[in-house]
Amino acid sequence: MKVKGLLIDIDGVLYVGDQPIQGGREAIEYLTENKYQFRFISNTTRKCRKTISGQLSAMGLDIPEESIFTPPRAAIAYMKSTGRDHFHLLTTGDVDQDFIDAGVRDDSEKTDFVIVGDAGEALTYRSLNTAFRLLIEGAELIALEKDRYWMTRNGLSLSAGPFVSALEFATGKQAIVMGKPSKSFFNLALRDMDLQPGEVAMIGDDIFTDVGGAQAAGITGILVRTGKFREDILQDSKVRPDAIIDSIARLQEIL
Repeated sequence: MKVKGLLIDIDGVLYVGDQPIQGGREAIEYLTENKYQFRFISNTTRKCRKTISGQLSAMGLDIPEESIFTPPRAAIAYMKSTGRDHFHLLTTGDVDQDFIDAGVRDDSEKTDFVIVGDAGEALTYRSLNTAFRLLIEGAELIALEKDRYWMTRNGLSLSAGPFVSALEFATGKQAIVMGKPSKSFFNLALRDMDLQPGEVAMIGDDIFTDVGGAQAAGITGILVRTGKFREDILQDSKVRPDAIIDSIARLQEIL
């Protein structure tokens, strides 16, 4: 496989829950030593980039915030491009810090956008109904990601996708998806590396958003058998990965 750069998913590829994937640090060292460019592109919407960078550092991976691309970064860029930045944020964790650092704000008096990510236990009837009413009143719907599920330390759990779909159904509006598999999201990282799609491979544990999304953007798609990977989903999927490896630790075998 002849590529100059790698886009690497984080959750499910470098760690699951709070446990690092064995061999992940050595794989990143191999990429560095062999002068591959790489960026970390994740649909994580529970943590701000600073927190993600700190978590990776604790696992022995020295990854600067600037190399981490998450949906809030794309959402902020999109809102600024429209000249409107008043939003209602439905997420959990400290991901709101990315919006605060960028100078945009959650505004209850005027809402241009309803932004939905993985909100976990914060996704209640009340919180969804608040979002529904704001959308009916004219706000646009932004989905930080539209994944179906993800792997937690306690097993597979619903992600933001089912709840975004519920809001779409109730309002008749189509969400603007910021994370994978959005082509524009992949392009943010490509531009940062100054590489073309054909020069890059994506490594992920989700056959639809990681592999399928990358391939639709002209990027090679590599699937790992860690994280949310399930053999039955692979067999039933119309998406065919360009390569499948047991974990990121086996990456150098196909490069």
